Amino acid sequence: MTKWRPRSSIRVIAIGLHWRDGRLLAAEIYDDKGQVKGVRPLGGEVEFGELWSTAIVREFKEELGIDVSVKGDPLVMENIFTHEGVAGHEVVFIGEVLFPDCAFAGQDRIALQEDNGVPCLARWFDLSDLDLDSGPRLYPSGLKDLLLNTIDA
Repeated sequence: MTKWRPRSSIRVIAIGLHWRDGRLLAAEIYDDKGQVKGVRPLGGEVEFGELWSTAIVREFKEELGIDVSVKGDPLVMENIFTHEGVAGHEVVFIGEVLFPDCAFAGQDRIALQEDNGVPCLARWFDLSDLDLDSGPRLYPSGLKDLLLNTIDA
């Protein structure tokens, strides 16, 4: 199994927020031991010359095999973090995505594969269950507060 490490340059990523009944779709993130350390909305790297919104549509097509539409303007945050002792730095475009009618209806979990072929699981989470001692962390760090402040605004 390939162990992911942040690169030593700034990465631009785009993640999509898909909500179902007030819960956010997010995929599991694993540590080197294969244990779930947190969850993150689906998405990935913005390629050179690609718009953030195009990257989100492409990533959802690659990961879930569906065509999503992006709604509204992005939220943007900077994410400086450490994963398995290695520092990382990202600029994150965050956009709301709409699924086609009936996509994954009745499913609580979605099995998918990361770019490196590692299988993972995505499911819908209530924000209040994330970033607690008893629950998974929401990544990027600070996203929960950003979302709560945006929702309340």
